[in-house]
Amino acid sequence: MSFDTMDKTVVRSLAVGFAALLIGMAAFFYNWNLYGGGWQYFRIFLFPGNVVLSLFTEEMDFWPKFLLQMSGQFLVAFLATYSVLKSTALLKAL
Repeated sequence: MSFDTMDKTVVRSLAVGFAALLIGMAAFFYNWNLYGGGWQYFRIFLFPGNVVLSLFTEEMDFWPKFLLQMSGQFLVAFLATYSVLKSTALLKAL
């Protein structure tokens, strides 16, 4: 499946999801390596990932927790964008 045959809503949602993932990874890197932890805006930039991470226990190893947070960063942004674009298209069709 190429991007030409995909629905524009899916392509735009994927772009927003990947942008959120890149922003999340950059914020995590900045907080972890450059700031030394405790950056006050960390929770704002990683809000979609923290939503998914809040569903799990805190007693997890670093890498599974990191993967859950980054997958949540992508999935929440993707699903939110997709639902807003689809509902907007449905409302315009009425």
